[in-house]
Amino acid sequence: MRIGVVSDTHDNLTNVARIVELFDAAGVERVVHTGDITRAATLEILGRLQAPLVGVYGNNDKEREALETAARASGIRLVDPPLRLTWHERTLTVAHDPLAIPGALLEESEILLHGHTHRRVIERSNGCLVFNPGECAGILAGRNAVGVLDLDSLTAELLHF
Repeated sequence: MRIGVVSDTHDNLTNVARIVELFDAAGVERVVHTGDITRAATLEILGRLQAPLVGVYGNNDKEREALETAARASGIRLVDPPLRLTWHERTLTVAHDPLAIPGALLEESEILLHGHTHRRVIERSNGCLVFNPGECAGILAGRNAVGVLDLDSLTAELLHF
């Protein structure tokens, strides 16, 4: 199973539309947003994805009521972090800020997906794959990327745009 991972879109609607194209072309089966969606219009575009989307709220997701309404209308599941998932016999933890994750939860996870830092992370820590595809909001010029995580091989790739 291949899943798309996106973080810190920060309401850059042009980039979000491109992200939908990238994930649809990659044939991902599910998409995870690790927070900082910022505005409801972002969810309206992400609702066009061919794959279902789940995610967590980030520290810049302050328009909560509008985000919740847009998520429901688009069939998107958003929760406060951490989000615990079991997909394809793998345990995943989804968070926005990696420093806000309790150590015990990490010890029980095979995969940690996070955002917040706008920096790419693909590393193993105590047997856990930690993955943040990094920047996709256009804040750091030339660094736009989302990720595709293969749950069979536990490998991650970046899709640059």
